[in-house]
Amino acid sequence: MLGALSYLGVMCFIPLMINDKDEFVLFHARQGLILWGWSVLAGFIMLVPGIGTQLANISWVMVMVFSALGILSVIFQKAWKMPFVHKLSQAF
Repeated sequence: MLGALSYLGVMCFIPLMINDKDEFVLFHARQGLILWGWSVLAGFIMLVPGIGTQLANISWVMVMVFSALGILSVIFQKAWKMPFVHKLSQAF
């Protein structure tokens, strides 16, 4: 349950605070944190005149797709390393 919660936006902080000893939950919580940060960044990108709205929409769709795939990964008890997202999540 905590692993799936990791991919629901700002809710990714709950697994990080509650369960920092389970590697499976921590793996998904870190990736969820990167996805949440990406969605926040997309909100700021939207402020760029001209192409900002299109880039933000593409980013939000990508975040939603990655979040859905992350939840499926949790359901099937897999630790799927998301392209680009996983490398960033290992930085902290």
